[in-house]
Amino acid sequence: MLDMRRMQLLRAVVTSGSVTAAARNLGYTPSAVSQQMATLEKEAGITLLERSGRGVRPTDAGRLLTEYAALIGRQVAEAETALADLRAGRTGRVVVRYFATVGATLVAPALAELRREHPGVQVDLRLTGSDDPLPEVREGRADVALVVRPKELGRSEELGRPKEPGRSEEPGRPLGGLFVDGVRFVHLLDDTYRAVLPRGHRLATKRVLELSDLAEEPWVGSEWPGPCLDAILTACGAAGFSPDFVVESEDYATAQGFVAAGLGISLVPVTGLAGHHPAVVIRKIRNPEPVRAIYAAVRGPGPDPIALRGLLDALRRAATP
Repeated sequence: MLDMRRMQLLRAVVTSGSVTAAARNLGYTPSAVSQQMATLEKEAGITLLERSGRGVRPTDAGRLLTEYAALIGRQVAEAETALADLRAGRTGRVVVRYFATVGATLVAPALAELRREHPGVQVDLRLTGSDDPLPEVREGRADVALVVRPKELGRSEELGRPKEPGRSEEPGRPLGGLFVDGVRFVHLLDDTYRAVLPRGHRLATKRVLELSDLAEEPWVGSEWPGPCLDAILTACGAAGFSPDFVVESEDYATAQGFVAAGLGISLVPVTGLAGHHPAVVIRKIRNPEPVRAIYAAVRGPGPDPIALRGLLDALRRAATP
């Protein structure tokens, strides 16, 4: 196999016209350059240089190899520049998976900031729907996925959260997180649930509801089976009852429409109430307050590439009031 460094040395000899001049320009001894040229000719299996007066000139094979050496030199320089840009976060690609209700509140402002700070970074953004995006993160097909997990994972002492919200403690160091099955979960937001009642409902006059106040009410389901619904059922269980779901919608806007129609009450997280139905009222809940914890799931343990770390920082800032 041809040695790339010897090819560049051949190029220097051909360009300067002699072994002595090439050695002087590169800081080598003439004998060292001659030895390298002899080794390269053995690798090539053909004569590359021939004497010409006091110097040398390339044979057809030497000229051909010199041209390839120049091409390789340019490509190596381009590769070094591309790698430097990637290391500095000037270029790159971030694959993001998210669910609908965090699109406007977290993802959109975070991506706007990422574009300002890293305009050369491309973003592959896809909605996950009911599919679990964690296998994509675990297998390296996605760089970050926004997911809901139990609130207990979000305690800062377990996550090793940086002291300054949204900022890594030092360059090149990943944001803290809890590792589960090869995935690091970075806490972003505790998204509390609110009670959605029809206008004129008997509880609408109260500013804050006890969760147990809703025990005898017909319920309109607003969540898919999974961690979001689990957060509601866990809170209801702590309040001593199991909700009576009379309608399943699995969609916040539809759930509000059913509530407005008088079919029942519902619970909707704050991030899902950006534009609530005019025929419903929204009330806080306590004892306990249902909450779902939102995380950025990344393949751990890092270190995070600059573009990914920039996006995680931006997500944390978007989640901080």
